[in-house]
Amino acid sequence: MLTKHQYLTINVWSDLVYYHMLQQQRTFIQMRTVLKVVDNSGAKKVMCIQALKGKKGARLGDTIVASVKEAHPNGKVKKGKVVYGVVVRAAMQKGRCDGSEVKFDDNAVVLVDKQGQPIGTRVFGPVPHELRKKKHVKILTLAEHIA
Repeated sequence: MLTKHQYLTINVWSDLVYYHMLQQQRTFIQMRTVLKVVDNSGAKKVMCIQALKGKKGARLGDTIVASVKEAHPNGKVKKGKVVYGVVVRAAMQKGRCDGSEVKFDDNAVVLVDKQGQPIGTRVFGPVPHELRKKKHVKILTLAEHIA
């Protein structure tokens, strides 16, 4: 049986936790996020190390630095290699200018070199047309479907 003081302490603590959950800022892709690789560069999964441009998180079309966690044995990139990637799909919804929202089922990335050119020659699945604003037209030309 709880005393009155213990019960009040538990209530205050749960209210603080709930308030903190409401105050959390949601980001798209942040450090240690595992992303699926959707090109034929040889990598399967990468883990985000850092979002470039001095941001805490990366949104659609932003470039990240990532470490390859899973890779095909005869691909261009190997496990453990540090690579650059452009975020092409994010599970968190993003509003568009016309009032609609775009949201995908997974977090996905296309691997690029330092100049921003894709390493692979194909991009699988849909990519958003917001990449055009971020100057990633080459990725759009390689994509199967533009959402």
